[in-house]
Amino acid sequence: MKKLILVALLALTPLAAQVDEKVEVPYVDFPIKMGKEFATVQGQCLMCHSFGYIINQGPQSRKHWKHVIKKMVVAFKAPISDKDAKIVEDYLVEHYGNGK
Repeated sequence: MKKLILVALLALTPLAAQVDEKVEVPYVDFPIKMGKEFATVQGQCLMCHSFGYIINQGPQSRKHWKHVIKKMVVAFKAPISDKDAKIVEDYLVEHYGNGK
């Protein structure tokens, strides 16, 4: 029992950590390419993550973008309709596609 209490206390110790100085989180601007249906892409993608998630993947194939959108809907339960998913896919292929 003593070991269990010790482990619990050690696990909770980081929650009591304090910092005496001001901590600033840097702002990172991810310049997204503007285009047709940008508002839909912005509304569907920014509800969960920044545009950095898109930009940092680099140019990808339609198959890749379709898979990513499906993962967002199935695994992460993103409330994206089939119509909006197709709009987002087409946008990503046009602006962040690699031609495949």
